[in-house]
Amino acid sequence: MRIVRSPAAILIVLALASSISAAELPGKWQTRAAMPSARTEVAAAELKGRVFIIGGYEKGGELVEEYDTASDSWRRRAPLPKPLHHTGAAAVNGKIYVIGGYAPGGKVLDTVYEYDPGKDHWAIKKPITTARAAMALGVIDGRIYAIGGIGANGKNTNVNEAYDPASDRWQKHAPILTARDHLAVGVMNGKLYAIAGRLNGRHDRSVTENEEYDPATDRWRSRSPLPTVRSGIVAASLNGKIFVFGGESNRGTHKEVESFDPANNKWQRWAPMPTARHGLGAAVIGNSIYVISGGPKPGATFSSVNEMFTPGSN
Repeated sequence: MRIVRSPAAILIVLALASSISAAELPGKWQTRAAMPSARTEVAAAELKGRVFIIGGYEKGGELVEEYDTASDSWRRRAPLPKPLHHTGAAAVNGKIYVIGGYAPGGKVLDTVYEYDPGKDHWAIKKPITTARAAMALGVIDGRIYAIGGIGANGKNTNVNEAYDPASDRWQKHAPILTARDHLAVGVMNGKLYAIAGRLNGRHDRSVTENEEYDPATDRWRSRSPLPTVRSGIVAASLNGKIFVFGGESNRGTHKEVESFDPANNKWQRWAPMPTARHGLGAAVIGNSIYVISGGPKPGATFSSVNEMFTPGSN
């Protein structure tokens, strides 16, 4: 007997297979207390077991909100000296440094602000040498590396500069191999990984490059590319892997979660985010990663979503 299946039936089978596949992927998600404000294109930093969400698209762009994972609660902290979005944030020696970004009118900034959570106070530090926005930051040995981004001319820069908070000085290093913006950076075993991003601010020109930087040799090399094309992503390092969350492309916003293992140069899929978003923030606390805020649709859309991802032992 010859069995004939209609195209609709085939699509249903494929959809079920895809659904089952996603359900079987490792990792668990849990919804946590929503951030008081709805924002996108934020910066995030972890300090002493708390997550700070900084700046972004919203009223004024100067908001700083602190999330206490133990009590699952939020509180407002001292605002940024000036509103900004598409900035970068990193914590070093008990303080948070916020670097570059856009002013509300679209001007690319070279500002560096230092936040002391004990005093709830901001200080102005030495500007970054190359003004830029939508870059990515990574910390190695107490120095903050600022990678790529969009320069004052509106085009990509391949600049790699490191900031030493102890001396308040910037130093240029070997440029990234592929100039791009809206990328993510992860740090593992003293090396930095610059992952994906887009060309000249266009999410329909997202790329999958994954490039490794070794500060000891001041050299870059290409590694296995991100499997899913997207930008406006965020990365966090945990359990020997660099996890990449969310993003956007010409397909829309993404909920994919993929991790890179530098030891074997391979990627792994994980349980997708409950809420697809781009322009989000992420921070590691304990054995979980908190993925907060971001735009649920391409462009200037906003959310207060706070979702906790626990990979487990996979």
